[in-house]
Amino acid sequence: MSKVLVTGAGGYIGSVLVPKLLGKGYEVVAVDRYFFGQDKLHEHENLTVVQEDTRRMGERLFEDVDAVIDLVGISNDPSGELFQEATYQINYLSRVNTARLARKAGVAQYILPSSCSVYGFQDPTIAIDELSPTNPLTTYARANEKAEQEILSLASPEFTVTVLRQATVFGYSPRMRFDLVLNSMTLAYWEKGVFTINRDGLQWRPFVHVQDTADVMCLLLTTDPELINGQVFNVGSNENNYQMLGLAKAIATALGTDLKIEWYGEPDHRSYRVNFDKLRCALNWKPARTVADGVLEIYDALVTGTISKQDQTVTLKWYQEMMRWHRIIKQYEMYGGILNIT
Repeated sequence: MSKVLVTGAGGYIGSVLVPKLLGKGYEVVAVDRYFFGQDKLHEHENLTVVQEDTRRMGERLFEDVDAVIDLVGISNDPSGELFQEATYQINYLSRVNTARLARKAGVAQYILPSSCSVYGFQDPTIAIDELSPTNPLTTYARANEKAEQEILSLASPEFTVTVLRQATVFGYSPRMRFDLVLNSMTLAYWEKGVFTINRDGLQWRPFVHVQDTADVMCLLLTTDPELINGQVFNVGSNENNYQMLGLAKAIATALGTDLKIEWYGEPDHRSYRVNFDKLRCALNWKPARTVADGVLEIYDALVTGTISKQDQTVTLKWYQEMMRWHRIIKQYEMYGGILNIT
């Protein structure tokens, strides 16, 4: 049995990936702060849950580990801009340190799930590939790019390193997020019967289902290292490149409804259309799920009450709420407690 250490294991992707790994027979060490609760991962005989900050991980966690999937990160651009230093520390420095600790401990494989956001803004007439220049515009994207660059330099015949530049992720997850654009549009229709679109709706984004990107990570664990070592792969599909207005139309079609738009915000300066041929050709992989699949599963989950919008489902709002609690507790805590003291 191989042992896989997953950071960010309780997050949107991690809570989908970990059960997949367990189902495939891997032993999993699931590391996270678990800001969104440990209940997103169910008990399993081959699962070890470790509540730890990746900025403080020690060498002992890597004993007998065969592979690391380093999902940890302050996710999305709004959170990255509000918590810039933490984003720099976690998304960049902690992941570089994790890769170095893994290599030192003799771990054979390291996978860095990064983001297509490193492309920032690109010519909309060109579908950019892994060799195209990056152009990160936000703290989140710049931290990802710096992590990619330093970690790729650690690759060696004994230490397989692969970077996955994920398209914008969508779909149902036990740690549900409604701050991802497809998920958010589906929720808006459920709540108000309209589709909310960031002006001016012409910006391009690629998309990938959360189950599909987790499948790619599992696939890499059984792939010949010569095919993936030191490589960057865009994760998604050419068919799932959409302009925001086109995405809203696709969601409306999936739901069998008319397109009613509610515009918000200033025009988004991020826009990139991405080519995914490398992953398809090198690993013979293509996604199994479409935008319509993701829309329908989320809408059905809303209808049945399986999921609902809560503070925890909007990442920035939940971080802000925890910070507010922290300030209150620090103000009133004394002698190790509030009413009960030690």
